[in-house]
Amino acid sequence: MKTRFLGIAALALALVACDKPAGQQNDQTSSEQTKSYATLDLKNGVNVSHWLSQTGGRSHEDRAKMITKADFDSIAAMGFDFVRLPVDEEELYDEQMNRDSSAFELMHNAIKWTLENNMNIVVDLHIVRSHHFNNENGHPNTLFTDPAEQEKIVNIWKDLQKDLAQYPNDRLAYELMNEPVAPTHEAWNLLIEKMIKGIREKEAERTIIVGSNLWQIPQTFDSLRVPENDKYLMLSFHFYEPSLVTHHQAPWTDYKFYKGAVNYPGMQVTDSAALASLTTEELAKINSMNGEYNKDTMYVHMKKAIDKAESLGLHLYCGEFGAYPYFVDKEVRMRWYNDICDVFHEHDIANCHWCYKGDFPVVNQDGSANELPAIITGKK
Repeated sequence: MKTRFLGIAALALALVACDKPAGQQNDQTSSEQTKSYATLDLKNGVNVSHWLSQTGGRSHEDRAKMITKADFDSIAAMGFDFVRLPVDEEELYDEQMNRDSSAFELMHNAIKWTLENNMNIVVDLHIVRSHHFNNENGHPNTLFTDPAEQEKIVNIWKDLQKDLAQYPNDRLAYELMNEPVAPTHEAWNLLIEKMIKGIREKEAERTIIVGSNLWQIPQTFDSLRVPENDKYLMLSFHFYEPSLVTHHQAPWTDYKFYKGAVNYPGMQVTDSAALASLTTEELAKINSMNGEYNKDTMYVHMKKAIDKAESLGLHLYCGEFGAYPYFVDKEVRMRWYNDICDVFHEHDIANCHWCYKGDFPVVNQDGSANELPAIITGKK
């Protein structure tokens, strides 16, 4: 199912600031002494996607059957300690901001089932009518040009607070918006300020999660600005590098045409026969994204996010990561998963896999856990 467009590897590579490799000891003594954590504790989680977000026109009845309490029981049994729940404006409200009562009921069920399983939950405002992270199907993306739409997203959070504020601060967090794509970093910073100010009118100690502009890639974290002296914040980045491996032949990408082999670690694409079959334009696209990747490379590419969180004394979490499982050699995928999860665990980065049983599942067809939960939770 179409989820995101990630033809941004060249941008990410261009923005990388080199630093020490993952295997090198990271001296965090001074930052650990001064770090003031948000009250919510997150370690290893999973996104419950395509349920209250990106449903593809699924009926209320089908939506209710798709995810049930048994799924949350299963997620907890796999060893995950939290879930991220993406929700869309179109799923929760009509165009006049009238609530869809069935969607709100499912949202409350999800929270209840999460807490009953001794897990925590992040409610993520994934897509609003004025902004789609992938500009999907010609979505207008007027959020950053229309002041009325900015006021509306603030009001959406204020309306959600009427239901969500009842839940404990140490169990539930708000994620302002998924993968902002603003025309400038400052435009996103200003909207962050407006949304947090609106939420803080009623909840001074609720954990609020914020990512950087341009799909929350870590390379833009040095331009992220959050309110000073607000220690009930958490920073979030997303990580799908190297994308030629993690999104190999994914139908929503603009590099799905490449059908040859991909590798990890090392150079992503070395299949000379497959490369020779490409057009000049296709070859240029692959070459712009191709490169050497390993565990140390991934750490370096996360470094701006790590540094920003440490400088502000805030927790950091990777709200999305994963590899499309259908066309990549399983051993290649498992090497990537082992390395990225090692980086998370070695550097105390909370993480949330995309996703539970959607397009990047952690379950088999029968609903049983596949190999991923043990790797993600460090129980491999």
